[in-house]
Amino acid sequence: MAGVTDQPFRQLCRRLGAGLVVSEMVTSDVRLWNSRKSSLRMIHSGDPEPRSVQIAGGDPEMLAEAARRNVEMGAQIIDINMGCPAKKVCNKAAGSALMKDEDLVGAILDAVVKAVDVPVTLKIRTGWDRSNKNGLNVAKIAEQAGIAALAVHGRTRADLYTGEAEYDTIAAIKQAVSIPVFANGDIDSPHKAKAVLDATGADALLIGRAAQGRPWIFREIAHFLATGTELAAPALHEVERILLEHLAALHAFYGDVMGVRIARKHVGWYLATLPGAREFRAEFNRLDGTDTQYTAVRQFFAERHNKETEVAA
Repeated sequence: MAGVTDQPFRQLCRRLGAGLVVSEMVTSDVRLWNSRKSSLRMIHSGDPEPRSVQIAGGDPEMLAEAARRNVEMGAQIIDINMGCPAKKVCNKAAGSALMKDEDLVGAILDAVVKAVDVPVTLKIRTGWDRSNKNGLNVAKIAEQAGIAALAVHGRTRADLYTGEAEYDTIAAIKQAVSIPVFANGDIDSPHKAKAVLDATGADALLIGRAAQGRPWIFREIAHFLATGTELAAPALHEVERILLEHLAALHAFYGDVMGVRIARKHVGWYLATLPGAREFRAEFNRLDGTDTQYTAVRQFFAERHNKETEVAA
């Protein structure tokens, strides 16, 4: 979720029902922290507590130092990423590539846990590929190292995001360790959320891609789990309000040029299921000003409202 879970998106998801949000993945190489991309990922002022910061890398001492520095800057939870399947991460022996080397996994977890006085959590996959599914072993290593909670994406690194998530593997991991386990993968509706909890026995759910353009999924799931009834989908005017608030936050956080560019993908996600979205997105992606983006979004929703009114009449 790097490039998505920035501060504006994290704060929005918390307001809409997420129990915990985690920062974008930050490199463990502190020498790279002066870049614009890294510096923006490390802004946590104003974030709701507890503030969880995700770090990635393959060297135990570098990860330990990154953890210490992030705690000094306000992190209240350190989350280690051993789940990212992206080539540019795995090629640097980070993310899910680490699961190939269980000794290195143990060394990293020991170093980071000893380096900080805050909880350390871990995100993994079920293994490297379907012939090497060692998620259970890594989970036990994590427990022994003092990891406070474990998130498991129910796919191997080789699966990327294809196929169906392996909830049976998550269930096996949950049975094998005593630390909290979060289930992750393909949770895209309240009914699916309950089914995954029932199937895995997990203590919590981790949701990523399903929240893109639909940050209210968290309140929908929380309501369904608490009451057994479905919360009504947000009305068109609420979707418009949430989107415009998100746009304003992106522009304020990144500035006019970068904010306009980053807003494009979010607008595409929000409008994906609405009539006329494809044509609108093609036009929207050519806009290069904050004011023109606001105007275009308002006009799009005004046309949708008018069409709804015509149908109702």
